[in-house]
Amino acid sequence: MGIAREVVGIEIGGTKLQIVIGTDRGRILDRFRFDVDPGQGAAAIRRQIEITIGHLRSPKAQSAIGVGFGGPVDWRTGRICCSHHVEGWSGFPFGAWLREQSGLPVVVDNDANVAALAESHLGAGQGANPVFYVTLGSGVGGGLVVDGRVYHGATPGEAEIGHVRLDQSGATVESRCAGWAVDRKVRAVKAAQPHGLLARLVGQATCGEAKYLKAAIEQGDAPANTILRETASDLAFALSHVIHLFHPEVIVLGGGLSLIGEPLRKAVLAALPPCVMAAFQPGPDVRLAQLSEDAVPIGALVLGSAMPELPPPATP
Repeated sequence: MGIAREVVGIEIGGTKLQIVIGTDRGRILDRFRFDVDPGQGAAAIRRQIEITIGHLRSPKAQSAIGVGFGGPVDWRTGRICCSHHVEGWSGFPFGAWLREQSGLPVVVDNDANVAALAESHLGAGQGANPVFYVTLGSGVGGGLVVDGRVYHGATPGEAEIGHVRLDQSGATVESRCAGWAVDRKVRAVKAAQPHGLLARLVGQATCGEAKYLKAAIEQGDAPANTILRETASDLAFALSHVIHLFHPEVIVLGGGLSLIGEPLRKAVLAALPPCVMAAFQPGPDVRLAQLSEDAVPIGALVLGSAMPELPPPATP
């Protein structure tokens, strides 16, 4: 095995910016993390990236930059389609801008695609092919990795499972399974049963109520288990379409809601068979993500490592 190349990985989200230096084998060597203030817009994020990248320049220069962006991206050019969280990204030629700032090859992709790449190569999907990754957080995103590479399809090319409709009324996977949707279900239980276990665990919290489900489920709370089953059922129904169309060997559950852990994995696995045709039984294995909050930066390292190094500038 040859000497590992150093690569820069960048995660751009709605609330955080991470810039890591690591190897082409996904090992993070150094990390810079910044909070994002959506009110300051995309220009402030770009300025922070510019400053940090400037500090990275050294005689031992990194060989490429991979980026996971929180929104639709034209992965062929690195142009941002839009951000649903931060103003000032729509249409911005980020790949070209970052190459100009750094002098390095740059590749940009959607953050869920990048996380899928990480889990496929170095996380829960290792050894399986294809691998489908779904992230359950402030939104619901997905990524499909086939033969070690992200499957894009036509541009922009994200596996937007969160926008798959669950019925003809317009209910989507995101409207039922995103963190905010589960928060809403927990609030409804708290209002209906103010002296119940789930209400006591939530206390005075007014956001992020879903994080209290794990403790309630572990204590056998019936309303918490009902929310779990409903959420798993909706997610399994959506994933059945992925199975029928793409036949992944493994489905990886990531994002904040996956921290519920084994109860969520088992509930999704149990809800899948009735949704899947007999010829495809027993269906793919369902696994919990292993890389947690490092999935996107590690995936960005893997993404960047596939870029060839820039040739030396031509002599005038």
